[in-house]
Amino acid sequence: MGQVLRRENIAEFVRNLQKSGKTVVATNGCFDILHVGHIRYLQKTKSFADYLIVLLNSDKSVKSIKGKNRPINNENDRAEILTALSCVDYVVLFDEDSPKDLLNEIKPDVYTKGADYNMETLPEADIMKKNGTRVEFIEFVQGKSTTNTINKINNKE
Repeated sequence: MGQVLRRENIAEFVRNLQKSGKTVVATNGCFDILHVGHIRYLQKTKSFADYLIVLLNSDKSVKSIKGKNRPINNENDRAEILTALSCVDYVVLFDEDSPKDLLNEIKPDVYTKGADYNMETLPEADIMKKNGTRVEFIEFVQGKSTTNTINKINNKE
């Protein structure tokens, strides 16, 4: 079972893992209503390194990105659900809309993002290049998204 780490401690924690010869992969997201697309994405992400750190958008950040009716699940619940997954080693909450600053602090060996991005459109590309972080783009599971789930619940689909 994974654990939630405090943002203040994460950079040193990652450095210590890397000094001991371990590799770290990071990804980020809201992970509001967990679905099979999330699970497959996180499992694939974990396959790239020894440790997976999920950078989780805080409630404040999700509201800013997704609107006033989100998140459905609060940040503590979302973090607990993620840490219960065998593929997730650590979760770190962040308040900003983008994880760029946090990624620059932790300097993971690998960073994953959905395949709807590429290096030209990836907002974090400059940080990844500067820090020598390898980027992997992961295909989505068609039709699986939190928005689709919410629409189905609301009979909008």
